[in-house]
Amino acid sequence: MARTMSQSWTAHTARTLAAAGHRSSSAREEVIAAVDTLGCSVTAREIADHLARQGSGVGQASIYRALELLERLQLVKRFDVGEGIARYEPALASGKHHHHIVCSACGTVERFEDDALERAIEQLSGHTRFVIAAHDVTLHGECPACAGQTSRPAD
Repeated sequence: MARTMSQSWTAHTARTLAAAGHRSSSAREEVIAAVDTLGCSVTAREIADHLARQGSGVGQASIYRALELLERLQLVKRFDVGEGIARYEPALASGKHHHHIVCSACGTVERFEDDALERAIEQLSGHTRFVIAAHDVTLHGECPACAGQTSRPAD
């Protein structure tokens, strides 16, 4: 079932768009509402399907334009899962985030958080001349069903 993340992301998104000089657009507002409702890891096609079920007339081109603008303003994060498929999710103003594991066979996406990974990335920033402002981690492999497993191996 779809869930609403919070009014804070939607409000932050509206403020950021206004501050960047973008006027309100009903198509963009519908895309923002859909991203907020659908949450983590959605494709433009899934957004279009959701909007169509809501009776919206927003077209695919408008959805892509809205997502490109939201990504450019760092309001959504985009990650590629392979074969030209991009997924989007809200970029929280708090900076809180998670990462993804993508099944290379069926495309299933699972989110994960790992404090040790975050510490390792933070430590890595001390070993490079780059100032690391952000990071995305997407792991690829096979989900248990595609790997022929009936359950996860014991740790």
